[in-house]
Amino acid sequence: MSYIKVFTDGASKGNPGEAGIGVIIYDVNDFIVDSCREYLGTATNNQAEYKALIKSTGMIKNLIASGENDFESIEFYSDSELMVNQVKFDYQVKEPELALLNNKFHVKMKKLGIPYKITHIERALNKAADRLANEAITNKNI
Repeated sequence: MSYIKVFTDGASKGNPGEAGIGVIIYDVNDFIVDSCREYLGTATNNQAEYKALIKSTGMIKNLIASGENDFESIEFYSDSELMVNQVKFDYQVKEPELALLNNKFHVKMKKLGIPYKITHIERALNKAADRLANEAITNKNI
């Protein structure tokens, strides 16, 4: 079965502070099929983590629309233990802004209609997405 791997990361300098996101999407052969970095302005680290995950859903939608990538499932990876466990409904989402972002992700995934799983990984395994998120803050996408 063909799948894509999506690595997401959010960063915030100050929490809340200047924030950015990084997303990298790999095909089943570990080739990068898409990536992005985006400056968010002011956000908390947890908000940035969610916004990176949500951004990835739009990127996935674009891959589907292009017809160039054929995949049947999605594997998301993030070093945010809180977000991963909230998305999996293993943790309650107590903060209202995060609850809205969590819901937004689930709505977008339901619309995509593609089976997925989300896995917490160590920060060391998420260096590329982390680098993009921090570059977004440093460069402010200019």
